Amino acid sequence: MTRTVRALHAPVREDIGDLVTRRPLPGQTAANIDPFLFLNHHGPQTYAPHNNGLPFGPHPHRGFETVTFIVEGELAHHDSTGHSSVIGPGGVQWMTAGSGIVHAEVSPRDFKERGGPMEILQLWVNLPARLKFTPPEYQGLQAADIPAIALDGATLNLIAGEFNGQRGPVKSITGHLVTTVSLKPGARVTLSAPHDRSVFFYVVRGAVRASEVEVPQWRLAEFNGDGNSINVEAMQDSLLLFGHGGPINEPIFAHGPFVMNTRDEIVQAIQDYQAGKFGAEPVIA
Repeated sequence: MTRTVRALHAPVREDIGDLVTRRPLPGQTAANIDPFLFLNHHGPQTYAPHNNGLPFGPHPHRGFETVTFIVEGELAHHDSTGHSSVIGPGGVQWMTAGSGIVHAEVSPRDFKERGGPMEILQLWVNLPARLKFTPPEYQGLQAADIPAIALDGATLNLIAGEFNGQRGPVKSITGHLVTTVSLKPGARVTLSAPHDRSVFFYVVRGAVRASEVEVPQWRLAEFNGDGNSINVEAMQDSLLLFGHGGPINEPIFAHGPFVMNTRDEIVQAIQDYQAGKFGAEPVIA
């Protein structure tokens, strides 16, 4: 059986300075889709030459993972564990904050000098209590590192998890499937979505029908658990974020860049960060 659509969630527009930002999750109609907590969609927009770039200088995280998708432009990552990379279009940055990390996601110097198109999305994925203090880790993937699986009129880029017998390069510690799916107009595909897992389905570009419901651009589709697949038909040239993960079903206590289970754990996270226990703030060249 195919899953039916429970609801469509529109984004909240909350620009950050001159950075166009839409936030589908959390929003006015959904706090989270456990274990998926948060999605910011920055752009699409074009930066002029000699711009200030992205505003995400060094800041801490604890208790969850960030998955950053570079649709257009470039993104430089620096963190307190010593990782540093510049990822281009079609690439992904997967960071497990775990017990605590300080990172920066900024525009590379040459992008700030020359300008150009930019579109980036960041998804926050919760960790269960047993993994909130796992050691922090970072995986940076260029587009060429991500398997591109050809479907009928579509391409599925397999970042984490298994699809059609292939495995993505990211080792998800919670066993999530995370992909992007590009579809040509008229393309029809069936995506596996086990009924006992929460589905993440966001239309970055274009418009699709998902299980017979029209899902326009910048909408997050929430599905009922009444089937094991989702039928998708592209009405236009389209790009999706698609994935699924097992619900955690634990209390969520979030404050700024920390996501824990209790208020006391948030207080401890703040104290640990202020005490320098997340490591030294990364130096940005």
